[in-house]
Amino acid sequence: MNNDTKQTLGNSDAQLHDPVVADHSDEDTSGSASTPCGSVTDEPPVVDFVPGHFEGPEKTMEVWFRPDVGPENGLRNLTREQLDYLCKKAKCAIVHHISNQHIDSYILSESSLFVYKHRYIMKTCGTTTLLRCLDSLLEFADQLGMELSWVGYSRKNLMFPDAQPWPHSSFGDEIRYIQTHEKLQNRLRGQGHILGPITDDHWFVYVADHSETSPLFKRTPNYVPAPASNERTLNMMMFDMAPEVAQNFYQSNCPTGKEMTVKSGINHLVPGAQIDETSFTPCGYSMNAILHDAYSTIHITPEPQCSYASFETNTSLDNYNPLVRNVLTVFRPQRFVLTMFGDQAAIDGLKVLPTDVSSIVLPGFGVFNRTSLSSTKVDSELCCLMAVYTVAAFPTSSLSRSVAPRVSGDVDSEIPSHQSSSNLQAIASSAGSGKERSYTWC
Repeated sequence: MNNDTKQTLGNSDAQLHDPVVADHSDEDTSGSASTPCGSVTDEPPVVDFVPGHFEGPEKTMEVWFRPDVGPENGLRNLTREQLDYLCKKAKCAIVHHISNQHIDSYILSESSLFVYKHRYIMKTCGTTTLLRCLDSLLEFADQLGMELSWVGYSRKNLMFPDAQPWPHSSFGDEIRYIQTHEKLQNRLRGQGHILGPITDDHWFVYVADHSETSPLFKRTPNYVPAPASNERTLNMMMFDMAPEVAQNFYQSNCPTGKEMTVKSGINHLVPGAQIDETSFTPCGYSMNAILHDAYSTIHITPEPQCSYASFETNTSLDNYNPLVRNVLTVFRPQRFVLTMFGDQAAIDGLKVLPTDVSSIVLPGFGVFNRTSLSSTKVDSELCCLMAVYTVAAFPTSSLSRSVAPRVSGDVDSEIPSHQSSSNLQAIASSAGSGKERSYTWC
């Protein structure tokens, strides 16, 4: 497949073709060198890495364990040797580490890792093999006497699926990897879901629910009903940053990660947080920020052929729209995919969902118009939302009065849709049709 074909928008890797037969008992655990634009490890990648064609959108794996089972500090009892082994199986490496009372935060050679007492969140980009570390994580948790509660795996459709090692070149292969892996399938028994149009940007979600709302749940003598979760995770995947923004993430312009953080304005997105950042050679950037029990993370590939920036946080906010607008002000992409997931109680707690906004105006830059919207309810509690936005430039006369981007809490430039989120309804817009169709959660 040539590069032009690989970069076509709407490329779907959802086809359920026959996979390569894998021997799960003999998986390669060597490290990878495919970091954004550069490298921090010495071992070769699984597949040839073509400069300028880095897969920026991350694979994300989130694993929860029951708080009423196991040691008090739970997963934070994992040793550095064990964490290094998990990263090695995913073909990445730990670069930096910070902690607070609630979270251990790790910058990886490809994205980030966050370890809570009963929760493990790992995000990896490039040609990593994230799912291959899941069985080892569950084994280490078993050794600690912990019990699995919930597993989620998600990612956007890939730009360069043929560059991915098995099983990550298609969602069908990823599901098959779990189903044919005896240790995983016996433990998980989850289901896969797709949000969004197969012919354009879409989001894959796999969930195995063993929480107290699941029929697989088993009560223990120490069982205490968990309170309703109000946590929501917001993710923005941004493509084709403004060239002047992308230049901030080349070491020739900003030699250190800290300089990149300040010059780009990223520090204003996480006020009061403890920030850990790194730059890559010759370009690229990763940042983790932690504040109390919340994290924010940013990863950037600035090369024009694969320009990408991501922002994710589980910070609890009453209204996410100002944050979304501030992130867009910093990066000024041409297109972005916004996702949010959380338990139904957490989603119901928002008066306005971030995906309710049909248009977002950035003065001096353009108007982001929502081109598609999807939502689903997974199992009994998890709600997933996805919206895609594309920028339309202002007329030239409007640009003549443009001002420098400014991060603020102002929301006057947002144009919310007429729909309320209280009944968990959403709007699905057909690009160019001018008509809106309402539908409910499925």
